[in-house]
Amino acid sequence: MIVKEPILGGEFVKTDKRLDVVYPYDNSVIGYSYIVDGSYVEEAIKRAKVGYQKLTNLSAYERFNILKKVSELLEKNKEDIAKTIVYEVGKTIREARVEVERAIETFSFSAEEAKRLEGKTYKADAHKNGKNKFGFYIRVPAGIVVAISPFNFPLNLTAHKVGPAIGAGCPVIVKPSEKTPLSPIILGEILLEARLPKEAISVLPGFGDLGKALTSHKDVRVVSFTGSKMVGELIAKQSGIKKLVLELGSNSALVVHKDANLEEASSKAVQGGFAMAGQVCISIQRIFVHEDVLEPFLRLLEEKLSQIKIGDPMDESTAVGPMIDKHQLERIKSWIEEATKRGAKLIQKAKNIENTNLLAPTLLVDVDRESMVFKEEAFAPVVAINKYHNIEDVINIINAGEYGLQIGVYTSDINTAMKFINDCEVGGVNINEGPNFRLDHMPYGGFRYSGIGREGPAFAIEDYTEIKNVIISMP
Repeated sequence: MIVKEPILGGEFVKTDKRLDVVYPYDNSVIGYSYIVDGSYVEEAIKRAKVGYQKLTNLSAYERFNILKKVSELLEKNKEDIAKTIVYEVGKTIREARVEVERAIETFSFSAEEAKRLEGKTYKADAHKNGKNKFGFYIRVPAGIVVAISPFNFPLNLTAHKVGPAIGAGCPVIVKPSEKTPLSPIILGEILLEARLPKEAISVLPGFGDLGKALTSHKDVRVVSFTGSKMVGELIAKQSGIKKLVLELGSNSALVVHKDANLEEASSKAVQGGFAMAGQVCISIQRIFVHEDVLEPFLRLLEEKLSQIKIGDPMDESTAVGPMIDKHQLERIKSWIEEATKRGAKLIQKAKNIENTNLLAPTLLVDVDRESMVFKEEAFAPVVAINKYHNIEDVINIINAGEYGLQIGVYTSDINTAMKFINDCEVGGVNINEGPNFRLDHMPYGGFRYSGIGREGPAFAIEDYTEIKNVIISMP
């Protein structure tokens, strides 16, 4: 049984309400924390203000050392942390190890950015009133950050918020998903062990009332949220005048052109569509295949899919683990049924394993554009495949949706690649890669309802700072 107490400004607290953590594979309780409600927010803010003063008194080098130490401590404890992630998320042990490795890198990149945070001089006398004046600006910490992290990457997506915020000199109050509070609290413990000023970190598990109290508080200056479009809209409405960083939904597309390497594209489709049981923002949800290569592509896809092992996430050979809970499992089964009623052909049968939240990877072909699995975010091991004739048709479909996070395009023609790069309204275009490819230091984010702002320490750190301008008049 894994038991982790919430962290309130560096102090461990208990409440009278236990928060059970359920293993998605067999629905057993594997640990617990405690539910924190809105009544704790004022104390968290009070302590964060002290943390702000302490952080701003640290040099960039001192913040670098703290973040570097966090990276080292994650490395030291990575196997135990990976197992905790398996138990609370249900991802496979191999996937969990990758998440810990990524968090190590995220803190390492954040440490470097703490030393690189700079301002810039500019030509004051480029303006008619700027003669004999010297102009420059510096970046200063924005203030208290509220970081709301999702269930699917509870460690690394928390790291993507906490690392750059601390690098900038901002205290952070983390509200993890109520489904996965354990690894974010472990991260909080590691931050304290790394000698972060204790008031600069809180990790408070809770529900919507806590989230609302935090995001709407007048003394919070930045809200960073990763999650659904619906909750993102709610946060945007209730936050007021604050800096918002919102990483929201997607129904990412993979385009397989007629000149693609089908072997590579089909392998990427399986890996990118069904890893983490499809519960990834940039999971491959839709595949558009040129009509000339549809049949050979489908044969390769089915062959590779038949070799995938689903089951126990702790088994080293398992490739696909369970969905997060029964509610999400039943939701996606109803979406699959709706798509087939609208005419989609089910070529890989959807079935769940009894007494678990496992769902067999599912392929649907000729999917109606009004089907939920086509136009909304499935967040499940389900892929919709449609053929196309013209490149322009695919681009129009991609641009017509509400989301615009990332796409992948397989082609051997640079002109085709450039057409997608220039014309698709998305935050990232991956050529001869799936849309699910991500490096933790790249600018990651989307257009439209896929969000506001960018993750990646060098880019996120700007969201946690304000520009302070300086004009010096010379005699």
